[in-house]
Amino acid sequence: MHRAPWPYPRVLAHRGGGAFAPENTVAAIRVGSERGFRAVEFDAMLSADGEAVLIHDVTLERTTNGTGPVAASSWAQLSRLDAGSWFSKEFAGEPIPRLLDALGFCRSHAVWSNVEIKPSPGDERRTGAVVADVVTRAFADLLKDGARPGELPDPSVPLLSSFSVDALEAAREQAPALAYGLLVERIPRDWRTRLERLGCVALHCDHRHLDAKSALSVREAGYWLFVYTVNDRPRALELVKWGVDAFCTDRLDRIEPSLLDARGP
Repeated sequence: MHRAPWPYPRVLAHRGGGAFAPENTVAAIRVGSERGFRAVEFDAMLSADGEAVLIHDVTLERTTNGTGPVAASSWAQLSRLDAGSWFSKEFAGEPIPRLLDALGFCRSHAVWSNVEIKPSPGDERRTGAVVADVVTRAFADLLKDGARPGELPDPSVPLLSSFSVDALEAAREQAPALAYGLLVERIPRDWRTRLERLGCVALHCDHRHLDAKSALSVREAGYWLFVYTVNDRPRALELVKWGVDAFCTDRLDRIEPSLLDARGP
């Protein structure tokens, strides 16, 4: 694989607004944008009736006033929940957004997104296909018909990532023109084989399990390297030295969005 320079913003606000807004909401994306972040990471899961929505957990309790599995509620039910009060009174009444609406907000505010496909257990393939379809519809005007294998879309188009191999396979079958990244906690021995088989252009891993040698191996193999979730500035600067392409952070107050830009490709 020939490694082109990373074409996207290099520092992403984790789950939209990091530690400064209720995660996976449009309000969070707005907060990240207002703090100068031109890129965000967020999670997409399906409702009972197949609507892609922004939420991280498979259950509703932690980040909403609802209860039970996300996959057991329809979009109509989810849309009425409060996803902001748990964070602070300032965000009371903030709703769970549809993926389509979050992408629309991102486009209108020039914010790039890394969409993590976050399937409920047993719903991996359907989630991958639906999320890929939503992204395709939201960016149809920027996607080429008949794109060649390995050809990257316009850099405004989101990159999709997932821990689920099944979800990634289904997403790529649905939308081969999109760019994909494989999420792992620790880099496995067969990471090259996995990336090649899935048609991924990037490997995403937990920075706590990354070392300089592994980072160099990924880069030399021609893949992009994204790490999560970096909240310590000295650690961020160390990762810069290792050649990491991008990372997400909760600490929008400690790590500036331009931190990696000076390094260049």
